[in-house]
Amino acid sequence: MGLRLIDNPLIRHKLNTIRDISTPSERLRCLVEEISLMCMPYLGEGLPTHVRRIRTPLMEGDFEFIDEGSIVLVCILRAGLPMLSGALKALPGASSGFLAIKRDEKSLISKLYYSRLPNIKGRYVILLDPMLATGGTFQLAMEEIGALGPRHVRSLHIVASPQGIEEVSRKYPDVDLYVISVDESLNSMGYIVPGVGDIGDRLFTGNL
Repeated sequence: MGLRLIDNPLIRHKLNTIRDISTPSERLRCLVEEISLMCMPYLGEGLPTHVRRIRTPLMEGDFEFIDEGSIVLVCILRAGLPMLSGALKALPGASSGFLAIKRDEKSLISKLYYSRLPNIKGRYVILLDPMLATGGTFQLAMEEIGALGPRHVRSLHIVASPQGIEEVSRKYPDVDLYVISVDESLNSMGYIVPGVGDIGDRLFTGNL
């Protein structure tokens, strides 16, 4: 597995604005979308390309394009929705899939309750989930995705815990993780510290 830290001062600035408890939900959604769009050039490295002949305002020529049809963006509902919006601005020709996974607050065990994935056999999958905490959600997502025969999987996380990275690294060594910040640890409730709180609630209900 390749762990890649996305080290960019503007992206960190936006992440730390997300951390701020006073940032309202509507601003949080914009920030997550913006961050995801800004991260796509990193995740786009090494994706398949093709050459197409087009006419510019001055001449015809052969130019390189990413093969968007070979890419599937898989969003973890509901917190991943703004990430999907940002990713689709970069790759509007990619397909989209959705997984709804909820973690029990007491047992910290994740449960899949909705799966809607396109054909991903032989295609490149980019998994979008703001948090990588215990790794339970990631594992369920990979069980669904892996069973469908993707060519390669990359995932984007805004904040991750050392424990989550260690767990994912052990179980899924072939998955490439792109992470903006590896925070200190997990607390007894399974939340990343200092983290951003319950990002799903903050994005869509205003709860902290």
